[in-house]
Amino acid sequence: MRVLALAALMFAFGMAVASAGTLEQVKARGYLGCGVNEGTPGFSTPDAKGNWTGLDVDYCRGIAAAIFNDKTKVRFTPTASQERFAALQAGQFEVLSRNTTWTMDRDVSLGLEFIGVDFYDGQGFMVPKKLGIKSALELNNAVVCTQTGTTTELNAADFFRTHKMKYKILVYQKEAEYLAAYDMGRCDADTTDKSGLYGDRLRLKNPEDHVVLPETISKEPLGPSVRQGDPRWADLCRWVLFALINAEELGITSKNADAMRNSPSPEIRRLLGKEGAFGRSLGLTDDWAYRIIKQVGNYGEIFERNFGMQTPLKIERGLNNLWTKGGLMYAPPIR
Repeated sequence: MRVLALAALMFAFGMAVASAGTLEQVKARGYLGCGVNEGTPGFSTPDAKGNWTGLDVDYCRGIAAAIFNDKTKVRFTPTASQERFAALQAGQFEVLSRNTTWTMDRDVSLGLEFIGVDFYDGQGFMVPKKLGIKSALELNNAVVCTQTGTTTELNAADFFRTHKMKYKILVYQKEAEYLAAYDMGRCDADTTDKSGLYGDRLRLKNPEDHVVLPETISKEPLGPSVRQGDPRWADLCRWVLFALINAEELGITSKNADAMRNSPSPEIRRLLGKEGAFGRSLGLTDDWAYRIIKQVGNYGEIFERNFGMQTPLKIERGLNNLWTKGGLMYAPPIR
């Protein structure tokens, strides 16, 4: 009994600490702080009026919808790659949603907690068509441009070393700088995540003069992260992502969410808050996932409007499809 009493006391203490944690601070302030890329098509891009669009942007809007029932209650902070982790730790925002690769070192050494994977990617190379290069294996002695503070430098070094090829790498602080250098012909190749390469190509003077090579040289599981130390906040952010994925699998969209609340399916009713009290365990109302889906859409809707074949990027779902359709997107059930 004493052990049970101690366990109960520790649980109560933990809940008390959590109740004064990140979620309560966000609620009291009235908006979510979200760190995003300074401008990467598909992930986070501002227009001339400062309106942000992209997968990473929509994820944060989903959190705002869950907390406030208002997806607009987010303030986006653009951060450079070499500054993003320090900015999160310094409390400049509560969530880093900035096409960031989940690696062991980042997970265990930087005080971060990765929420999950919202985009499965891999590094590649883009080259001018005039060079006549058809494969990354033809890049011996190439000059390669990339951005500092990312995993791309190490991945490129591993690739060239593995294939016993020589190269020279030019690194720049900002994405716009290395892309300008590539466009001016200072580099033979641009290397970053393949999703980024398709975005880079759109911003070149003559996009059709450049080609993304077929090789994928790394695993780049991209996803949001939060500061360690507030498990309740991490849980909330994690289940927002899971709700987006589960909604697509269950066929719930922003257009049919209202009708689906009357579904006889127990899975759908639990997700949309018609059965159970799953929102309360997150510090939210039980219709938290309904709010997200209604205001932001499911994962498939978000992917298609930011990366899909009707966008300039024209990226196929591939690994980012549901597990039921040959992809890797899979979320634990709500029950």
